[in-house]
Amino acid sequence: MMRRYLIPVVSLAILVGGCAMYQSIIKSSFPYTSSLTVVSSAQPGNEYSAVNIANSFDQNFSKSGNNADRITLVRVISAKLRSDDPTDYNIGNLSMVKIFLSKDDGTDEMQVAQRKDITANAGNEITLDIDNSKFLDQLVREPNIKVRMVYTVRKAFNRDVSLHVILDLSAYPNPKTN
Repeated sequence: MMRRYLIPVVSLAILVGGCAMYQSIIKSSFPYTSSLTVVSSAQPGNEYSAVNIANSFDQNFSKSGNNADRITLVRVISAKLRSDDPTDYNIGNLSMVKIFLSKDDGTDEMQVAQRKDITANAGNEITLDIDNSKFLDQLVREPNIKVRMVYTVRKAFNRDVSLHVILDLSAYPNPKTN
């Protein structure tokens, strides 16, 4: 009698566990975020650069290496820039933004997003134009990914501003892994 219930319960547990693993492998997108600072000393007409390490909400997927070999064709599918501090900072105070990703040591840098025509009244969040022609497979296997923002200010601001960049990446299962 006990065996009759045990086999379906064990089968169900294996099925549920297998589905959870499969879902994590074929996850359609995962975000990388980073906070970057626009310095108050920035003057109009000059390019400046801000650098920080990116964070993924799915650290197990991207950072530990457990699942990184199970995915392929990783690319940016969307990019946003949002003001964090102050939250009402008008991103229209910037005239241009370019976002780059690289290894922690700065090597293998590639541009993944930009916005050249930021309007003066853009508000506190903008969508960036993405470059999804590059695959980021090797970068997501790195323990740390560096985000660099190159920017030009339209007008100076009286204090440092913290901006939050959100990069949504997509990936597909790697058919070469078991």
